[in-house]
Amino acid sequence: MWLPIPPDEIDGLPEGPRYHFWDGGETYPADPEECDFYVVPYMKSAEVCLRPLPRMRSVRVVQTLSAGIDHVQPGLKDLPPGVRLCNARGVHEASTAELTLTLILASLRGVPGFVRAQDRGEWQGGFRPALADRTVLIVGYGSIGAAVEDRLVPFEVARVARVARSARTTERGPVHPLTELPSLLPEADVVVLTTPLTEGTRHLVDAAFLARMKDGALLVNVSRGPVVDTKALLTEVESGRITAALDVTDPEPLPADHPLWRAPGVLITPHVGGPTSAFLPRAKRLLRDQLRRYVNHEEPGNVILVTGTEDV
Repeated sequence: MWLPIPPDEIDGLPEGPRYHFWDGGETYPADPEECDFYVVPYMKSAEVCLRPLPRMRSVRVVQTLSAGIDHVQPGLKDLPPGVRLCNARGVHEASTAELTLTLILASLRGVPGFVRAQDRGEWQGGFRPALADRTVLIVGYGSIGAAVEDRLVPFEVARVARVARSARTTERGPVHPLTELPSLLPEADVVVLTTPLTEGTRHLVDAAFLARMKDGALLVNVSRGPVVDTKALLTEVESGRITAALDVTDPEPLPADHPLWRAPGVLITPHVGGPTSAFLPRAKRLLRDQLRRYVNHEEPGNVILVTGTEDV
């Protein structure tokens, strides 16, 4: 079993398996053909993560430490049928939700402008919108979207609308299907993107989507950069009609000369939603549970798809 965290730093790992530490280095810790449980290195390029997959002919579980699995999917064609691909549901909710609220509040209250004024030694007051009494639309209402809503409630928002691929009901209220998104967008003061990147969500936020957002609305993207059509977004923010707070961009990393850096009303953080002090204890807890399940011949949690079959 290949782990990107040293095994002796994870208390409570089940006894029996041979654990090897590999965090994307040039040298493999063991023969990839003998690996049956592969935990993908965290915050490494897709090229690094996919490199051993063609040789992993015995692998049964591929576990990411990220909520998204799009960086691993291109390598699934090299795997035998029946391999479980699992994501890190339960690891990133707290950190990503914290950053989402940070981006919303910083953008609405004009914190980037205050920081620049501080650098110039200027006392620069002004009237800014509050989060209170605003309508927030969460697009991609999974575990991270729910964690965002949990943190929105104390801020006295007027309403939270929820959108996912299909309709369902939660304790907090209804989740609308994607087909109802056009009618919900004009009502939202803040639109938060927490959807995974799939072929169905790539450029979901296109010119038509943005045109439906109300004047002065804020777009917050903590999902994946390609969910947003960057060219279309630039057109809207450069006109001053809407603003944006982005933890992810397309392309990524964003080149130094990219116009998005200097676009008015845009706050950018460099994909830091997940890597915080909250990550490691939650990642270790996930790995202990998944490896215990595997050793006990139980179905792993967080299965996103199984190779050789339809998505599950």
